Amino acid sequence: MVLYALKRVVFTLPILLGVAIVCFALVHLAPGDPLVSVLPPDATQSLKEQMMALYGFDRPYYEQFARWIARVVQGDLGTSIRTGRPVVLEVSKAIGNTFMLAAVATVIGFMLGTLFGFVAGYFRDTWLDKTASALSVFGVSVPHYWLGMVLVIIFAATLGWLPPTGAGPGGSEDWKWNWEHVRHLVLPAVTMSVIPMGIIARTVRALVAETLSQEFIVGLRAKGLSEFGVFQHVVKNAAPTALAVMGIQLGYLLGGSILIETVFAWPGSGLLLNDAIFQRDLPLLQGTILVLALFFVVLNLAVDVMQTALDPRIQRT
Repeated sequence: MVLYALKRVVFTLPILLGVAIVCFALVHLAPGDPLVSVLPPDATQSLKEQMMALYGFDRPYYEQFARWIARVVQGDLGTSIRTGRPVVLEVSKAIGNTFMLAAVATVIGFMLGTLFGFVAGYFRDTWLDKTASALSVFGVSVPHYWLGMVLVIIFAATLGWLPPTGAGPGGSEDWKWNWEHVRHLVLPAVTMSVIPMGIIARTVRALVAETLSQEFIVGLRAKGLSEFGVFQHVVKNAAPTALAVMGIQLGYLLGGSILIETVFAWPGSGLLLNDAIFQRDLPLLQGTILVLALFFVVLNLAVDVMQTALDPRIQRT
């Protein structure tokens, strides 16, 4: 098992390099002036050249990439053009807020999705199956940014039960585990949980239905095993795939939270990425995309190893 985990780590290294290359290339191929947020409209050509040299934008792309990778390996993601602060500080605070939001949303989605999936799988072709399947289809199909706006209208604007935006009272970005801050987490977490809930529910339903139709389940019941014992066998067969889907969904939520965080003004990596795009802050944009991509790759690696630990039969060489 340890050897397998080490092999997966080695295989991940070229992926990380490819992610860095793609991240650097996409950001620099995008049109626009990277210094538009710091230079005045009437800036002289001499000032523009000085600023380009200061940030290294006057060098060839391959040299910029080599210098950037050398700094990244040392934990330096550069300096934000807009704020002048180290990108590491900007990203670390934002990624913490995003991870917390994505983790809560994933737990909600996993719990509801697993419940709906098991109900639909155990009671196939009944009204319970149709209801649970309809909810899962709704979760996969509904645009989450639209759902977020609807929830804000209902629970914030109309009923006044929950705050519409921010991560704390008065727009505070410093998270604390108390009710005043948790109230700000409810709407974005519920909105973000809808898509993983639908995907996990459909996946679990298919796994449960397939497992229940296999011959060994019939044999276990014929031997007099209780339904709870049968349920345990179904869970063991469905757990590795469900865990893999949950891990992938957590990775998607970490990288795809930009719309949700923009709707709810949640101070996470999605909102930071949105600001970096519109303000053409290349160091911040590169650093945010790279960190999110690395999270996704490392998360997939962890899920792969955990999945193999749960079921050694799926071990890949």
